[in-house]
Amino acid sequence: MLEALCLTKAFGPVHALDQFTLVAEPGEIVGLVGHNGAGKTTFANVVSGLLRPDGGRIRVNGKAPRAARRLLGLAPQHLALYPTATPRETLRLFGGLYGLRRRSLALAVDEIAESLRITGFLDRRVGVLSGGQQRRVQAAAAMVHRPSLLLLDEPTAGVDPETRQSLLHAVRARAEQGAAVVYTTHYLPELTELGASIAVARHGRIISRGSASELLDGLPGEVRLAFDDEEVRVPTTDPAATLARMLTGTTKAVRGVDLRQPTLDDLYRSVAHAR
Repeated sequence: MLEALCLTKAFGPVHALDQFTLVAEPGEIVGLVGHNGAGKTTFANVVSGLLRPDGGRIRVNGKAPRAARRLLGLAPQHLALYPTATPRETLRLFGGLYGLRRRSLALAVDEIAESLRITGFLDRRVGVLSGGQQRRVQAAAAMVHRPSLLLLDEPTAGVDPETRQSLLHAVRARAEQGAAVVYTTHYLPELTELGASIAVARHGRIISRGSASELLDGLPGEVRLAFDDEEVRVPTTDPAATLARMLTGTTKAVRGVDLRQPTLDDLYRSVAHAR
């Protein structure tokens, strides 16, 4: 569905994309992670046609971005809604821009409003909604036309738990219906909930790509032992074996034990702190 090969994009001396390559298949959710400045937002803007790359190749279902606009749905990092419009008007506008008409448009608005739990405020002005409600409306605008490729850039930034769960449910549903999803986030537990594959960006290029289990292999977890007078923490790639050695080697009374396997947060930190 999405094939982005060797993309480059520079803003003066800053190379936002530097041979950035990412492929997403139908039904796949790709979690795009990396530190600030890694090129994630620039990539979303290039794929959606908001920016032109300096080099490289993009195909969405075999088409260039501008020819594939009706196949795309983008929820940008920053809210971009009309504050005086209602969510219903917003969804009808975006659905119409993507070619939906009359009954098909009305059905699509009702469907996405139900999925993202915005039916209760469909006819209130966007400007009076909470930040979480506005996030849901923005995601709904990206999904209303049932895009084949969905680009979500930090869609849950600063939202409440209800909004987060609504968004994750809707994203999973779109992937189950065959859409390819590129999901940018700093909140890494979301990617576990989504069952996403992972693409790690750094300095404008993808440096790691695979399943969570593949990328976490070899990263250290941690063993924590609590004694009466201290707590000992030992990083390790094999917490169970390390715990056995620690218990064998101590004569102190152990008051608490915690085994922590490596997580996606560890993966993120390893990328963010890489030299």
